[in-house]
Amino acid sequence: MISINRVHHIAIICSDYQKSKTFYTDVLGLTIIQEIYREERQSYKLDLALDGVFVIELFSFINAPKRISGPEAAGLRHLAFEVNDLDQTTAFLSSKNIEFEAIRTDPTTYNRFTFIADPDNLPIEFYEK
Repeated sequence: MISINRVHHIAIICSDYQKSKTFYTDVLGLTIIQEIYREERQSYKLDLALDGVFVIELFSFINAPKRISGPEAAGLRHLAFEVNDLDQTTAFLSSKNIEFEAIRTDPTTYNRFTFIADPDNLPIEFYEK
């Protein structure tokens, strides 16, 4: 059996690099580890961390095809972030004019959660601890 230690990172391709960079840093609060412009590909690669741990690789590519988000398609469904206080999280989202879905309760764990969308409509879940 293979022995996996942890998820190393999640790679996301965005259509508007500056808009996505602002969203992931200013809204979600991820910090920049390094930012590289790859001239040969005319593409940015931005490594982002959560609490000092590398979690997301944000790429820009010219003319990347749009992601299908709805109806739900096969493949990666969403990213989920654990939060301590969902009410505080949704208040912050509202202050940034970011719409979120109605808060729901997981029928198995009874934890509350909601979804938003990133600038490219990638679903992002906030799941209360």
